[in-house]
Amino acid sequence: MFLLLDSLFWLKAFFVSLAICLFSSFLFINSRVPLQFVRIHTGIMIIPPLVVLPALLSANAHHTFGHWRLDPLAWLMAFFVLMISVIVQRFSVRYLLGDRSYRKFFFLLTLTTGASSVVWLNDDLRWLLACWGITLFGLTNLICLNSRWQAAKNAALYVGRLFILSWLALATAVVWLSLHTGDWQLSQAMSDNSLSQLNVWDRTAISMLLVLAVMIPGAQWPFHRWLLDSAVVPTPVSAAMHAGLVNVGGIMLTRFSPLFSGDSAQIFLLFPAIISVLLGTGMMIVQTDYKRKLAASTIAQMGFMLIQCALGAYIAAVIHLVLHGLFKATLFLQAGSAVGQPGLATQNIKKPTLLWNMTGAGLGISVAMITWITSSGEGYQLVSALVLGWALFFAWTQLITIGHGRIVGFLFLTGAFVLFSGIHFIFYGLLKESIYQELQQPAFVVAAITGSILLIGSFIVSLIIRYHSFPLFVTTYLWLVKLSEPHPNSVEGQPCYLENLYHGEVVNDEDSICFSKIDFK
Repeated sequence: MFLLLDSLFWLKAFFVSLAICLFSSFLFINSRVPLQFVRIHTGIMIIPPLVVLPALLSANAHHTFGHWRLDPLAWLMAFFVLMISVIVQRFSVRYLLGDRSYRKFFFLLTLTTGASSVVWLNDDLRWLLACWGITLFGLTNLICLNSRWQAAKNAALYVGRLFILSWLALATAVVWLSLHTGDWQLSQAMSDNSLSQLNVWDRTAISMLLVLAVMIPGAQWPFHRWLLDSAVVPTPVSAAMHAGLVNVGGIMLTRFSPLFSGDSAQIFLLFPAIISVLLGTGMMIVQTDYKRKLAASTIAQMGFMLIQCALGAYIAAVIHLVLHGLFKATLFLQAGSAVGQPGLATQNIKKPTLLWNMTGAGLGISVAMITWITSSGEGYQLVSALVLGWALFFAWTQLITIGHGRIVGFLFLTGAFVLFSGIHFIFYGLLKESIYQELQQPAFVVAAITGSILLIGSFIVSLIIRYHSFPLFVTTYLWLVKLSEPHPNSVEGQPCYLENLYHGEVVNDEDSICFSKIDFK
């Protein structure tokens, strides 16, 4: 009874604090409210995460109450989404100052992330669907934040059509599932008794609709172009996309894992995910625009996260979701410092020696073999071992082989490994009771093929960089360049909405940085 009352208390406190945040952001839209109020609003935004944190630490593993599912996974996602929202809004106080959409940005971001944080607390499929629709609607409007820029409007129009398709796929899956199980409660619909009412066709069709619903916001091939188009948005919006929006696939498939696991859709998901990993890695290497380089990296990372889901490693997918979201949001917020210092490119870089490369390769292979041998023999463990070995070899090459200080590089690599192990241990202990784990693991052959393709693809990409003069690799390079470019109507050499500045025709909007006399000489 104490845990029940405690959970209800935190739930009520969470909704009250979230409502205050929404009211604060809505109030800030009024131009009569002074701009200094934004600092009060960002201060208020820290209240919901502070409420969620003790709820997360005291959450019961399988606790549901009414329409709400108050387990550690739900509270973790709420805390993760809201903390990124707080960081991005604090960053934007000065970063976007003077923008015409300055006030609207804080309202839309608060609405979008607030709805996203509530999605996974819902145990009612109807409310889950409604909150996720609000989240996609808010993200589309954030992409079209600068409505005077035609390129941004074109990108938002393209993204909006894809998001509608994604939402309709999820809505169809939810309605189909509820009609056959007779229950709108997600926890009840995912029970063994309810799922036994689905035949093979129903189960596969619903799972395929879920795959489509997560592939689109996850920017997976062939829907990846929308994320490249979104580079027209302000950088804080790109950072906020990683607050449970682009990386929704991990949590969505985890919630529906009893239905999704063991189905043919689980194997089908491997193919677009693997293609996305390979293409995203290649596009990241050939792309010169920094924000699109980060977007291509996200495509690859989301592909790997969906591979984890396809192989039944849902805890690993959730950990990947959170850590990658924090890491990539940080990189986007640091995008303004991407240009190096003068003369940095001319510095001499050490050539890697064969001995150090062989040492790193041997260490990577040894770690991969030990990880596989000491595991339980599950298919995912092979992929995990291969990726871990490859990542260790790559980190060894960057930090030790060609680094300026091998001792410092070795200490940093050791510290990173210890830190990751600790984080993984904490997350696993927190989530193991609230995530479905009785999985039918894919065949060993499927896991082996997946790991092999990932390593072979990385090897091919490295060959493209090293032997870029070969005709075959030149063709591949140019194909990747073309593939990594956004749609032409979402790119402008000079934003058209700035053309009036060159003629001194500037609209004097309140609370905007305006120029009555402009000299561009």
